[in-house]
Amino acid sequence: MKKELLAPAGDVEAGYAALYYGADAVYLGLKQFSARATAQNFSEDELNEFVGFAHSLKRKVFVTINTVLQQAELDDLMKNLDICKRCRIDAVILQDLGVARIIKNFYPEIEMHASTQMAVHNKEGALALKNAGFSRVVLARELSLPEMKEIATIPDLELEAFVHGALCYSYSGVCQFSSVENGRSANRGKCLYPCRSLFQREKGEEHCFSMKDMALGEDILKMPVYSLKIEGRKKNALYVAAVTDYYRHILDGDGAILQKEQNIRQIFSRPWCKFHFKGRNKDVTDTKFVGHRGLCIGKAEEVKGNCISFSTAYPIAKHDGIQIDIEGQEKPYGFSLKNFKANGKSVVEAKVNDKIEMFLPVSNLEVNHGAKIYLASSSAVKGTYGYQKPKPREFLQRQKIDVAVTITEHKVIAQCKDWQAEINGHFEQAQNAEKMEQAVQSVFAKTGETVFDLGKLEVKNTKNLFVPVSLLNSLRRDLYDKIVPDTIDTKRDFINARRLPLKAKWIVKTDDVRKISALDFDQIDEIILLINEKTEISEIQKLPKNKLRLALPLICRNVSDFEPLITKLLNMGYAKWETANYWGLSILPLKKIDLSFDNQLYMFNEQAVQFAKELGVSRVTLAVEDTLSNLKDLTESASLPTVVVVYQDVPLFNSAVCIRENACSECTREPKWMQLYKDGQLYLAYSKNCQTFLFANQPLSIAEDCKGLRTDFYRADFCYKDYTPQETKRIFEQLVAFKDGQKVLKANIQRKTEIF
Repeated sequence: MKKELLAPAGDVEAGYAALYYGADAVYLGLKQFSARATAQNFSEDELNEFVGFAHSLKRKVFVTINTVLQQAELDDLMKNLDICKRCRIDAVILQDLGVARIIKNFYPEIEMHASTQMAVHNKEGALALKNAGFSRVVLARELSLPEMKEIATIPDLELEAFVHGALCYSYSGVCQFSSVENGRSANRGKCLYPCRSLFQREKGEEHCFSMKDMALGEDILKMPVYSLKIEGRKKNALYVAAVTDYYRHILDGDGAILQKEQNIRQIFSRPWCKFHFKGRNKDVTDTKFVGHRGLCIGKAEEVKGNCISFSTAYPIAKHDGIQIDIEGQEKPYGFSLKNFKANGKSVVEAKVNDKIEMFLPVSNLEVNHGAKIYLASSSAVKGTYGYQKPKPREFLQRQKIDVAVTITEHKVIAQCKDWQAEINGHFEQAQNAEKMEQAVQSVFAKTGETVFDLGKLEVKNTKNLFVPVSLLNSLRRDLYDKIVPDTIDTKRDFINARRLPLKAKWIVKTDDVRKISALDFDQIDEIILLINEKTEISEIQKLPKNKLRLALPLICRNVSDFEPLITKLLNMGYAKWETANYWGLSILPLKKIDLSFDNQLYMFNEQAVQFAKELGVSRVTLAVEDTLSNLKDLTESASLPTVVVVYQDVPLFNSAVCIRENACSECTREPKWMQLYKDGQLYLAYSKNCQTFLFANQPLSIAEDCKGLRTDFYRADFCYKDYTPQETKRIFEQLVAFKDGQKVLKANIQRKTEIF
């Protein structure tokens, strides 16, 4: 299988560097709706020329609109998709089903790629998105090679997988840590990376969730996927060039060239790992330090005052950036190399194996014997990755326009579709009618700095009149200034009124029947039970069947383990189900059941709700990280019944990385709770069956804020944490009275949209 090397571009320079060093395709973001909102990203003019140049090389360009969008943002979305259409991009990488529905309805020529933010981690999830109209699925980073091979058996579906770059501790798309804590949502491209913070645990302080970087190297040749994706839209052109060059040579049969690997490490690199590519791997976090390390070039052999001696494993030069691991500091100590000796002599350059005496800028730094020394920035490497780019506007993609020019004795009118410009005057007989028409043709063919090319020109000059070229030029400029590039002609009205409920009903969700045993089920309209592959049917039967909905878990790495239980329950007549991930759409018989979407299948806009309806879903649960203003919009306009979660122990993240210190061979995989502290605040880590969840110490409780919403259902969740029946009853009675109690989280319910 021929593989596509897909490189990132956070700005135009990185894009041209990627193409120069062999990327088959480049992915990038526009100024809005990018999961890397803090990258520079592309304007329309930049995208237009870049796509034109890429297509001249027969390369592809994908635009990332991979965030969730609120209802009020749909009009801006259309403007961005108009840009994509005009610039002739090859595909949109997206997360939001609302974006997908609009593309399907109004921009069918644009391919849809399912972002890794959609958390596709099994064959069933990939198949569901293929059936929904996606031509490509970007796989979750957590997958192993055998899992990729299983998904690759789906015919006529392209797969894309990350091969190099930064990793998140959580499955992408299901992390709400930054959103709940800071109001900066990863699903909105604004993550503040609280997972990389320092946490206090039993054995002391460490960065227990700070991931190493992925670097698969030559293992990419084993991957059964079409597209090999490099992470890094927040990295500069130098980094993009180096990483693209490294993997291009691997794909071209040159192997993993050590020098190129070393170049990458000193440009930007945390420690590298293969993640779970070869199976479960616990050595994927860098618990002692955060950020860029560089290329390790030696260890401190002797420390005297501010002088450190070591043997260098890599050439170094004056003004190179050096970093040293300092015990007890979160980041290595960095400085520019100015004063050093090689083999006893003051030098400006040193070779491999030279004995170095390096003088630190400060004298009170405690450097331990054996401390690692890194080359974090090399002047030589910075000059290694030059690249060429086209002249400005050389590859501008222009839009053909047809113009009609009408000349009368007192007026000249130029018209293109509904746009018109005119000049008044007194126009006399032309000496040569043919030359006059040629002059009009010549003038209007000059499209200059516009994005237009003259198509058909119709000149109506029945009386053979003469118009000075200067006036024609003025007329042309006036007309071309008025023309707006093609846009999709729709009313762009995405608000739909619906029949509103007179009074909202109440739902209770739990993962353990015992937690809700003290509740009066007559006061509850529906009970949702979160099941797993080991759930006992006898436990399910303790709940009233007419009120019960069975919920599938968000993550299921081996669906075959679940199939026997699901089949048995379906045969027993359990017809109400809920899914938190797309895999549920494939495993359940949609035409025979009542299926609802849980809140992790983000419904932030009415278009997403309509897509869910078209997939066969009967009800949607709105996102717990949404704002109150958007919840109001959706509950009044959604085309399906809505559920608002007013109480939940919000999983700040869900991870395939184990937080336990024991070896896998010694693990029972039974539930285990651990206390962690960050900035004096208590967090609870929950580990079970090779998964790690993180929770705040306080629950989300927003009943007081959401009283009066025109929703169909309110929901209270009692999952994960241990609740006594009496505690559950007390909290539920409080919520039904629309009271929240003390010390609760509000997430984004009281934050403004522009912050979120």
